[in-house]
Amino acid sequence: MIITISPLGGTAAEQVHSQLRGLITAGKLAADERLPSVRQLATDLGIAPGTVAKAYRQLEEEGLVTSRVGAGTRVSRTASTVAQDVADAARGFASAAQRSGLTRADAERVLRAMW
Repeated sequence: MIITISPLGGTAAEQVHSQLRGLITAGKLAADERLPSVRQLATDLGIAPGTVAKAYRQLEEEGLVTSRVGAGTRVSRTASTVAQDVADAARGFASAAQRSGLTRADAERVLRAMW
């Protein structure tokens, strides 16, 4: 699993949440797949465990993951993914926006306008 934290990308919790959400909805993390422990992911990313815990809680509130003591945090069996063509188009749009120097907020505005 590849997650990165950028000083320009919002809070670390928002970035972890957003990237994990993207991996789940794009089908890169499968149903019932175990996520790293809060401590392990925090260590890997060089951030506080509470930050990762906050992101995991948000994902759980959205129904994308389930957490159980002793079993860890896993992708929910009911987490829905987007169609592959939609995921590919989103990836292409994100790459084009980054190459053009758009911020994520600007790219979101473009997408909203096109919607």
